[in-house]
Amino acid sequence: MRLLRNTAIAACLGVASPFWLSAADLVDAEQRKFFETRIRPALVEHCYECHSAGAKKVGAKLFLDSPSGMLDGGESGPSVIPGDAERSLIVHALRHENDLEMPPDKPLPQAVIDDITKWIAMGAPDPRTADATATTAKASNEKFYTDGELWSFEPIQNPTPPSVTGRSWPRDPIDQFVLAGVEKQKLSPTADAEPRVLIRRLHFDLTGLPPTADAVDTFVAAYRATGQVAVTTLVDELLASPHFGERWGRHWLDVARYAESNGNDGLSRNATFPHAWRYRDYVIDAFNRDLPYDRFLTEQIAGDLLAENATSPAERDRLLTATGFLAIGSKPAKAMNTNFEMDVVADQIDAVCTGVIGLSVACARCHDHKFDPIPTRDYYALAGLFTSTETLWGVAANVSLTAPPTELHVLKTAQAAQPPEGLDQRIDEIESRSSKNDTPLKKEFTYPPGTPLAMGVRDRQQPADCNINQKGDAKKLGDSVPRGFLTAYSADLNAGISIDPKQSGRLQLAQWLTSGEHPHTARVMANRIWLHLFGQAIVGTPDDFGVYGERPTHPELLDHLASRFSGDCQWSMKKMIRAIVLSRTYQLASQGDETTLAADPENRWLSRHLRRRLDAESLRDAMLSVTGQLDPAPADGSAVRHFDVLVNHAGNLHEASDHRSIYLCQLRNSPPPELAAFDLPAALNVTGKRDQTVLPTQALFLLNSEFATAQANHFAASLNAVDTDERIEQLWRRALMRSPDDTELASARYLLETLKPREKAWSSLCQSLLATNEFRYID
Repeated sequence: MRLLRNTAIAACLGVASPFWLSAADLVDAEQRKFFETRIRPALVEHCYECHSAGAKKVGAKLFLDSPSGMLDGGESGPSVIPGDAERSLIVHALRHENDLEMPPDKPLPQAVIDDITKWIAMGAPDPRTADATATTAKASNEKFYTDGELWSFEPIQNPTPPSVTGRSWPRDPIDQFVLAGVEKQKLSPTADAEPRVLIRRLHFDLTGLPPTADAVDTFVAAYRATGQVAVTTLVDELLASPHFGERWGRHWLDVARYAESNGNDGLSRNATFPHAWRYRDYVIDAFNRDLPYDRFLTEQIAGDLLAENATSPAERDRLLTATGFLAIGSKPAKAMNTNFEMDVVADQIDAVCTGVIGLSVACARCHDHKFDPIPTRDYYALAGLFTSTETLWGVAANVSLTAPPTELHVLKTAQAAQPPEGLDQRIDEIESRSSKNDTPLKKEFTYPPGTPLAMGVRDRQQPADCNINQKGDAKKLGDSVPRGFLTAYSADLNAGISIDPKQSGRLQLAQWLTSGEHPHTARVMANRIWLHLFGQAIVGTPDDFGVYGERPTHPELLDHLASRFSGDCQWSMKKMIRAIVLSRTYQLASQGDETTLAADPENRWLSRHLRRRLDAESLRDAMLSVTGQLDPAPADGSAVRHFDVLVNHAGNLHEASDHRSIYLCQLRNSPPPELAAFDLPAALNVTGKRDQTVLPTQALFLLNSEFATAQANHFAASLNAVDTDERIEQLWRRALMRSPDDTELASARYLLETLKPREKAWSSLCQSLLATNEFRYID
């Protein structure tokens, strides 16, 4: 068990790092990922030739292949000062400053320098061991299994639910697994949640919207009369709601790193993706249709290959749109980047491996994985699937942005959308601004105005295996590796799956991932579902089921859920969610007695529910809903559907909207202003678990933002009762789904009597309720 996650925590606590913890032990998952994907590859490619244990001659007695080597430095002193990039000699050397030049012939790309500068500012977290490069990493399955590190590679079991003392308490086998853990800790589960609390929890968890006060009253009465029958009826209604797909589709879009612009460095390369929204709508529709998860994955990875046998033109279009999953990632700089094509492939491998099986294979691009059993040959076996694939993202831009523009999927059944009046003039203005600083845009491909288009992928005309890129350099080719999958699994998993030499192999990849024998796919998704329903996952690192990921708190429960998901539920996400929310564990109150809270403050053993803050989208949608401003219909397209431009030269591309937040324009490096303060993911990588921060900017948004103020004004204007007390009652019921108590009623009266003008007083009262914890949190 790691007692301290990193040196920053130790410093905050005022203690030194324990002597038994190595530097690698003090690196958290995000820091490790940043190092392995951005720092180690740069050091290997640009520095190790002269500054490593394997160098023929070590320059300036400086070793950069271990943490101690970087900290001790060479002839000029320490190369890295953690937390202080400007005093670190390596930064000056990379910038060719102060008579220091590394490498001596020419500076490295600015992006590499920026990454190393950022890494040092983070504290230079380094997961390498002291002798990291003195030996060659080995991907020995036997070693890892012997050490007990690869629990997630073991076959999924279907464990028998354990016996428990409180036999009448469980409603579902899920409850037996949970109660067994609670009893083992000599704890007791808390009481069931009150029906008013439960309906609000279910509404937000399943649809992302609050119930009305009348709906709460109706449910409370039904619950008192029929108990769990009322709960089951409510759950089925919510699962059938079109808002279910909007809520759960947003969860998947985080995993799919969905965005409508390229982003990358946030400067000159942030070109819009005008057609990415079609993938968004595909995901929402898939969740509402309850598309089985195995089919859902297959369509996103190989929908273009399935489209060849589609039963209708509409089905063909849907399958082509699904492959947007592989196309919407942020593309690297093409200029001065000989590794561009392989960088795109790396993003696609990460989306599939991290998103679907919870394994990051990124560092195996340059060398055998240092801790998970993924050799470099496995990486390039996967890479061959994607080098045999053509990515269609359709950016009408020059090579200074991402790459020469490619084609897009032309849809046959989608309705054409004609550009609005004045669009050409605005685009000309944007291009005139961009041409002052960038090479003019080259419209190398055109479609008739309004043509329905979709981002996606398709097989290349001549699929081929990929050569190992030595040290990750596309110019230094090694052996050709046959296309295939990861080899750390049992031989049975690959049996019967052979790649058609005339195809890329993505269809076989999907078959491999969704095999009932795969130990990761069902576990990872079951864990993601649990996370979104409980606010905490069984495996606390939902994107990392590898050696350095967290171990499951309830391994038998996780295997029960995984086997149930792919077995009895037949990969149905709605069935899996339904089973969980109907369990007694899910329906517990969030309060607990002092003894339980002291013994289990993090609720590791699930003896109660976890109180959670509404996420960014749910908070905005709830405000629109209670103020009467929400348009519940799906939005048509996107604010940038006609703008194939550079975001940084376009001015504000965000448009005011009363539709749900999932339909807002999601630009990388330029998020919707109504959501930006509340931990919206950057969409640069797979994000299975969002950050949870509490910052002053969030309170300021609720108090001063144009959106919050406008909603408060709308709310006040919509209160139609004549009597003051009746209006206060109406306000409380709409915002908090209850009546005000005597103290609240007196405080509201006082505010309305003392604050002038009266319209401002009502708006202030409305805004204060929208900012309360009761409104912003779910019990």
